[in-house]
Amino acid sequence: MTATRPPLEDEDGEVRAARLPRTDEGDERASAQPQPEPRLSRRQFLPRAAAAAVGLVAAGAVGYELPHRSGSGRRSSPASVGGSTSAGPATATDASGRVQTFITRPDLRPPAVRVTPLGGQSAPGSTPRFILLAPMNAVPAREPQQGLMMLDRQGRLVWFAPSGDPRFNLDVQSYAGRPALTWWQGSVSNAHGNGVGEIGDDAFHPIHSIRAGRGLQTDLHDLQLTARGTALITAYETTTTDLSSIGGSSQGQVFAGHVQEVDLKTGRVLLDWNSLDHVGLDESLQPAPHKGQGYDYFHLNSVGEMDDGHLLVSARNTSALYKLDRSTGQILWRLGGKRSDFAVSPAARFWWQHDARPHGSSVISVFDNSGPDKAKQSRGLVLSIKHATKRVELTRAFLHPAGFIAGTLGNVQLLRDGGAFVGWGSQSYFSQYAPDGRLILDGQLPVGVRSYRAHLADWVGRPADGPRIVAQANPAGGFAVHASWNGATEVARWSVLAGPNGSSLSAVGSQPWTGFETAIEVNSEGPAFCAVALDARGRELGRSPVV
Repeated sequence: MTATRPPLEDEDGEVRAARLPRTDEGDERASAQPQPEPRLSRRQFLPRAAAAAVGLVAAGAVGYELPHRSGSGRRSSPASVGGSTSAGPATATDASGRVQTFITRPDLRPPAVRVTPLGGQSAPGSTPRFILLAPMNAVPAREPQQGLMMLDRQGRLVWFAPSGDPRFNLDVQSYAGRPALTWWQGSVSNAHGNGVGEIGDDAFHPIHSIRAGRGLQTDLHDLQLTARGTALITAYETTTTDLSSIGGSSQGQVFAGHVQEVDLKTGRVLLDWNSLDHVGLDESLQPAPHKGQGYDYFHLNSVGEMDDGHLLVSARNTSALYKLDRSTGQILWRLGGKRSDFAVSPAARFWWQHDARPHGSSVISVFDNSGPDKAKQSRGLVLSIKHATKRVELTRAFLHPAGFIAGTLGNVQLLRDGGAFVGWGSQSYFSQYAPDGRLILDGQLPVGVRSYRAHLADWVGRPADGPRIVAQANPAGGFAVHASWNGATEVARWSVLAGPNGSSLSAVGSQPWTGFETAIEVNSEGPAFCAVALDARGRELGRSPVV
């Protein structure tokens, strides 16, 4: 097999139309140059969607259909209640249209996100409730801020935690019998992470850090909590080995991928699997590195627990999946790549993949990054393994109607209702598909901003700090009160109290929650104001200081 290069990005992470990239260093990092990725307008998007006649393949043949939408798609402003008039959502964007700004939280400047609900199960109130992202900039110092982000299904910000260093893999998992947020943070070099995994509580506070053992650092690519009280993590080791068989140095630098299982209570390493001990250099599709560069021959990017207790590992640079014996580390089988133990049907083949996840004993989902030399576009795949005949067939394929290739990053999340949620990685998009394959939600980050993975999840946030409020006088009389509460997921309505002082307040208006920051115009001169957050049953969740 002739080695081919991962598509779209060069070592600076920049898209090059005229040539293929030399290395894989553009993968999983905020690159040194902005990403000039194509951004489709609504006028461009809809014709492409209509032209994508085979957007979803189910059992080999199910067509793609873009649901009909009537009208402009704009939401009407909520009706006023209690003598107030609606000021509408207070969320604004800067002049570039890339950054959200808030009166109550000028310290937050998250990326503006465009979400297009296309009907059905994408409607408000659907579950899972929230979209989880970890946006990062092509140039970290450039706005918008990068960090951890939670949105509702209409794209309205619910929680944002900015960070100077990159964050990856925001997700909801189970820790000590309760839902918990998990993510990775640290520094990135050579497309690998050097940092720690974090577990956060419902107040968004880190409560446990996960560190690799045996001299290694926790890598950004994956962090999976298990029911046995352990964490499965990835790590990288820079070492030397003989690369002369591929035209390199006899003492060449190579990046070995490690899978570690770490006991969460003690931090003890229960398993340390080294790719160099089990996978030869000859399995890689990467050509020999240039002089002075390290050889990322394997590029471990996901690890998951199978139903029989063994592990499923994805290696991007061999374009293969590996089932590992959890006790001995031996490879039980290979799927894809140069030495596949299965005959893979043409429709089921994948290249430079990410996020392989087992579902029972015979189903695997995987994000097929693909490439110009392999296939025409990236896909979210569901594969069926026929163990008796050693064959792998395609069950479903989720395609984006724009038909693009996501050269790096990406994930596929299968949903309980039979649908799927796909993060398109370097293409800055995320999409939800109904069980019948219809695209029912499509979202986009600004050009140059992307999220390694995207997830749907249910979550109840109870931030320890209270609501924020700013009251501004209207020239025509009364005040516009702006209220926000970063991370409070259960706020359904804001009530405004006003009076001559903090001890003499009464209700002067209310407004349904309209987004991260809600504006309520009230016919009161105050001068003291307070905002009260109420849940769907009218119970008080918290109140702001009096201003």
